[in-house]
Amino acid sequence: IQMGLAENQLCFDLVENWVKNNPASSICTPEGSSGFKDIAIFQDYHGLPQFRNAVANFMAKVRGDRVKFDPDRIVMAGGATGAHETLAFCVANPGEALLVPTPYYPGFDRDLRWRTGIQLVPIECKSSNKFKLTIEDLEAAYETAKLNNIKVKGLLLTNPSNPLGTILDGETLRSVVAFTNSKSIHLICDEIYSATVFDGDAAEYVSIAEIVDEDRNSNVAPNRLNLDLIHLVYSLSKDMGFPGFRVGIIYSYNDVVVGCARKMSSFGLVSAQTQHLLGSMLADDDFVGEFIAANRRRLSERHRRFTAGLERVGIRCLRSGNAAGLFVWMDLRRMMKEQSVEAETALWKVIIDEVKLNVSPGTSFHCSEPGWFRVC
Repeated sequence: IQMGLAENQLCFDLVENWVKNNPASSICTPEGSSGFKDIAIFQDYHGLPQFRNAVANFMAKVRGDRVKFDPDRIVMAGGATGAHETLAFCVANPGEALLVPTPYYPGFDRDLRWRTGIQLVPIECKSSNKFKLTIEDLEAAYETAKLNNIKVKGLLLTNPSNPLGTILDGETLRSVVAFTNSKSIHLICDEIYSATVFDGDAAEYVSIAEIVDEDRNSNVAPNRLNLDLIHLVYSLSKDMGFPGFRVGIIYSYNDVVVGCARKMSSFGLVSAQTQHLLGSMLADDDFVGEFIAANRRRLSERHRRFTAGLERVGIRCLRSGNAAGLFVWMDLRRMMKEQSVEAETALWKVIIDEVKLNVSPGTSFHCSEPGWFRVC
């Protein structure tokens, strides 16, 4: 049973119904074929205006309409993978580094490093405080990198977290922004799970865009942040469940980064056919509202049933107030003969080979404590 792949398939019925009821949104139907000649020819690398406007609108709605996004700052990429690599090329040179809290998505080692030549420096977070990022740990990692003659160019956060399935609270995020600004390093926030906050009030989720707006609208000390250092990565792969469509988004407050990323985007554009379909779908406010609500409700129910089943057999999971994403961070340390990477690997092989469940061992996420497993 595949429980190691972050695919959100819970609301495909809503998407299928929308497609059936809106056949003109596709150029591959009799109803929409008249638009074929306009979509099939070369398009502006900025993207179809309808698509960029619809994505900006959707990004706002999944954040409770507490913040707005400028369509002219939206840059397309081939999924979040392409977005991250493009940003890495923009903000760092080979040999320079980004700080990343552990545990983190192992694909970052590929997406951010393979072709750019940059380094990832881990910030070790521990289960003793529920793997929360602290400024003390951030400062320690930054200073250690300096001692090792590594030039730190930025910090990469995933909020909500993959693999933890948790969110950063607003106070922590504000402290992180203050830290990165004080060091004049970039902050890249991966927010591809923004629509998946479901436990408690979704309003508790704070986007980096809200921190930017707070600074802009402050009556006490407005514009104290250097917004040129703040960037956001988004995608429709997780919130909508469309990884096969390869829709990644870079949203930067830095005009130079936007310009550079847009030039580089010619190597990984989203097809005009996909833009046309999704632009129509995401412009439908009634559908978007229904989809977001149903997605959160169904994720919550799936999460509740799964964690309740684990509890019945004495298996604990990370709990930190809010739940988000498509993940459960499962604690199997008591099932290991010893607390070691070798023991974790042995237990993982039993789960794979004998129980026939594909889950992911925590050490693959650079977790410093063996015995944690990610379940999708």
